[in-house]
This record gives sequence, structure tokens and C-alpha cells, in this order.
Amino acid sequence: MADVNVSSGRIDYFGYKDCVVLQNAQTRVVLGHQVGGRVLEYSLEGRNAILLDPDQAGWLWDGSNRVGITGGRFDIGPEKLIPKRDALWLGPWDAEIVGPGRARLTSMEDETTGVQLIRDFVLDPDGSRLAVTQTIRNVSDRVTRWCHWSRTFSTGHGICLVPLDDRSKFPDGYIMYGPGSVIDYAPGDPNIYRDGDVLVVKDTPLRPKLGMDSLVGWFAYLTQENLLFLKFYPTYPDCVYNEIAGLTISIWYNKDQVCD
Repeated sequence: MADVNVSSGRIDYFGYKDCVVLQNAQTRVVLGHQVGGRVLEYSLEGRNAILLDPDQAGWLWDGSNRVGITGGRFDIGPEKLIPKRDALWLGPWDAEIVGPGRARLTSMEDETTGVQLIRDFVLDPDGSRLAVTQTIRNVSDRVTRWCHWSRTFSTGHGICLVPLDDRSKFPDGYIMYGPGSVIDYAPGDPNIYRDGDVLVVKDTPLRPKLGMDSLVGWFAYLTQENLLFLKFYPTYPDCVYNEIAGLTISIWYNKDQVCD
């Protein structure tokens, strides 16, 4: 029997037609399949936690043009080894509603990486919990080794909270990228400190990109709009994380505008 507290449908949104919408009494999720299979809205009581650049409304990839696309994005890595993959990142996807509060986005098959991506979304009947599962499907005739990335643009100037454990290889529980190709394991940023077992990024750091290797399996971001964005995910202590610094979390503050 279908759950009457949660529904699925189609709407026009942000200049795009036939976006998928999942909603319950408190939360609305809008999925855009026209450019890279994104979350365009994840709102609680009308307040959207996702950042969209208004200049990108209705933008479409023609095979050669590129923009730094905003929204609730997903990706695969590792970032320094994976080839360019515009077909996955910017190309059109297929979108289907698979039940009340449930939808699936499917990419085209990408020759450069040899994979196809499938993203399943499930909104709980009550509350704001949105479960997202990304499946990497090998469509090539070779072995591929890629990792999952969840990349979500939210508004800037927020506070990030990362629980730490005693297995970190970083003295301060995090690293900072830059300048250039430097990975700094002891940057000493005044906007970053430890409060017990929690790393606090209280505002935009000295350099945009931070990395953590916490295996606790969640972190939080408090927006200026007073929305607490929580991400939960499984971790694998006995597996090798194939990013250069073996990260489980990366936080990117772009000046004062956005946090990814």
C-alpha cells in the first residue's frame, strides 16, 4: 500500500521542464536530470539548503560549453587521476519515478571512464531524511577503479562540524590544500579549532579546500539560514581510500559565497 504521507511528481523548476519532485508535509526535494543528475532543491518548510546560481537557470550543455555547475551534485574520483567526464557531469540523464517519494536518475554510458552512474533517491514519509545511493556500473571491457563523491553546494559563511576519532593520521585532524599543489598538515587556521572530539570550521578558512580522514561516518553544516545539514555515510576502516591524502571528507569554502 502506498504511503499517503509522501508523494512523487513532475514540475517545471529553475528553467527546466519535467523535473522530479519528492515531498512530504515538511520537506521537498526537486531533482534535475537535464544537467548532470542533480538535486536542485532540498528544502525544509520552504527553506532550501541547496545553492543555485540564478545565472545558470535553464542552462544546457551542448557538448562543448562548460560552467561550474551548482546544486546538489554527485561525482566520482579520485580527482587527480580520473579523466575529464563531461558526459556524466554536464550531460542529460534519464529520470524516472519508481514509487511514492522514490526516484532514479541514470546517466549515459561514459567512454572516458568506462562507467554509467545510477542515483536512487528515497525521501522518508516524515521529516527531512533523504537517502541517496549512487551505483557505479562498469560498461567497459576493462577493470575500472573509481570512488564515490557526494558534492553539495550550500550557502557560504556557515559552520561545519566534523566528529573526529583517534585513527586520524593528521596532527590537527585535518589538512588544507594550497598554495598551489601543497597539502598542509598543520596550517594553523584561526577559523578552525577542535572542541573535544569535534573539528569546528566556524567560518571561511584561509584557503578554500580542507580534507579530513574521520571514520565516524557523518558531518554537519549549519547554514546562515539556520538549517542544519547532516550527511551520514558508511566508512570502511579496512579499505584503501584512493584520494591522494586518503580522505573520507572534503570541505570547500569558495570565498564567502558557497560551501561544498
